[in-house]
Amino acid sequence: MSTSDTPAIACRNLWQVFGPSADKALTEALARSGGDTNAAAADLRALGYIPAVQDASFEVREGELFVIMGLSGSGKSTLVRCISQLLPGTGGEIRIDGENVVGASKQKLTELRRRKLGMVFQHFGLFPHMTVAENVAYPLKVQGVGRKERRARAQEVISLVGLDGREESFPRQLSGGQRQRVGIARSLAVNPDIWFLDEPFSALDPLIRRQLQDEFLRIQGSLRKSIVFITHDIAEALKLADRIAIMRDGKIVQIGTPTEIVLQPVDDYVREFSKDVAKGRHARVASVMQAGDGTRGPDDPGLTTSMTLDAALARCMELYQPVPVRDASGAIVGTVNPSDLAAALQVDDA
Repeated sequence: MSTSDTPAIACRNLWQVFGPSADKALTEALARSGGDTNAAAADLRALGYIPAVQDASFEVREGELFVIMGLSGSGKSTLVRCISQLLPGTGGEIRIDGENVVGASKQKLTELRRRKLGMVFQHFGLFPHMTVAENVAYPLKVQGVGRKERRARAQEVISLVGLDGREESFPRQLSGGQRQRVGIARSLAVNPDIWFLDEPFSALDPLIRRQLQDEFLRIQGSLRKSIVFITHDIAEALKLADRIAIMRDGKIVQIGTPTEIVLQPVDDYVREFSKDVAKGRHARVASVMQAGDGTRGPDDPGLTTSMTLDAALARCMELYQPVPVRDASGAIVGTVNPSDLAAALQVDDA
């Protein structure tokens, strides 16, 4: 992750209110409430408005994978559309690399989306009459890039997403997972600095979804884009995110690392999301250790602060010798190594 002081994205007190003259209604509601955003939102609802995003403030660091999650209707997709200015925010500020884009001209926003922002949505939106290579190269064609150059760039990102050999296939000849890879490749063709993904894998079956998550992490490990990723799936969020923002009824209720979300939920809503999560897969040793002077005890399994609790437990168990196992009558019928017990409880993420 970059150490740049300027965040890739900065939102300050962002609102998205649906209804006639929403900007005026928001200003008046905030004035009546004395700046109490909860009271202002309640006031707006009473007047028939829909405050889909309420006073959202957060930053996405350069090179960070920032996940926004919540239940259906929580406002997460509306929020990402505000950030990308597909929807003009009703109030607040949105800065892209330090530049405020609220109120920017249509020409400025078009240029921003063509050259700086990449977008992938749940529905692939591929052109059925175009081949894979033509679909991927299309954004470059819009930019006026020459045929030879755009074909070379398309081939580069097609290889990046693992679709070599499918360049001349049409969307109807591809599986759902392959079509989503084409959508990802198309969004990467212009080499965007910032990448928006709105539930890109939710329409896929679980096996293909896991494979694409792994592929996505591989791509991100290579490219280090600044990413806003929308999902309603806590397991997906915990697997992918550097940090997670959880939304409820248009508000961001907690922002934290996967470990913080799992081990330190701020309320019952967040706790409900993570109640069935295997905490040992996501929490790190650093979150439970006690600071000390570094003296070593007689047993040192070689733990590190970044290890998951599952991995640390398995490492500790390796210190112990096999122990006997008895049948119902009490007779010893075999042995088991404690490290094998610990390993059997771990879930393979591969």
